[in-house]
Amino acid sequence: MAGCRALDFINHLVDEIQNVPPKLSNDRALRIVAAARNEFAKRGLAGARVEHIARRAGVNKQLLFYYYHSKRGLFQAVLTQAAGELEAALAALALPAGRPPPIERLRLALDAQFDFLAGHPELVALLAQTGRGDLAPFAPAIKRLVVLLAEGQGLGQVRDDLDPYLTAAQALVLMVGYLGMESVIAASARPLGADEPALRERWRQAAVELVVAGVAAP
Repeated sequence: MAGCRALDFINHLVDEIQNVPPKLSNDRALRIVAAARNEFAKRGLAGARVEHIARRAGVNKQLLFYYYHSKRGLFQAVLTQAAGELEAALAALALPAGRPPPIERLRLALDAQFDFLAGHPELVALLAQTGRGDLAPFAPAIKRLVVLLAEGQGLGQVRDDLDPYLTAAQALVLMVGYLGMESVIAASARPLGADEPALRERWRQAAVELVVAGVAAP
């Protein structure tokens, strides 16, 4: 039952990508989104102040609401921008010569996903605050992994009993969860914290291997 609910959730995200409004691209709109990204990451959706965002962006509140209608609409615009950056990073991923098998391309995509998230801690903070309706912009990044998993299943390289949507979402949650709690993990698990400078790299390797080994066909 839980697996069915999770699958319904991911399918909902993929469907909702059709309804994401186009991103405003003029200078003032971009300044507003940049200021909001910082404010939401620091204070969360509930604690963010529209006055602070408008002041930092150098605009008045009326213009902010004219562009984005509400604080929730602005939050969605921030997520849409961040999701586009993630998708661009994955799309630009350089592949080895030839066409590596899907399982190897999955490994590379997971590496790139983790590195992108690690380099954008404000995005990790934003993802930790999202609700069901907020994650639609990330559907393309999730679907990229889904395609690789489905291709691997077609070639017999990925287990047939796995749901590609659920697995792709779980991989994202695994990475976001660690990056959002990195300091807690280092402080509470002494064997890990003792090697804290290399902890993030060790976690990345372990997380990617956990996913790849878990989906690989026997």
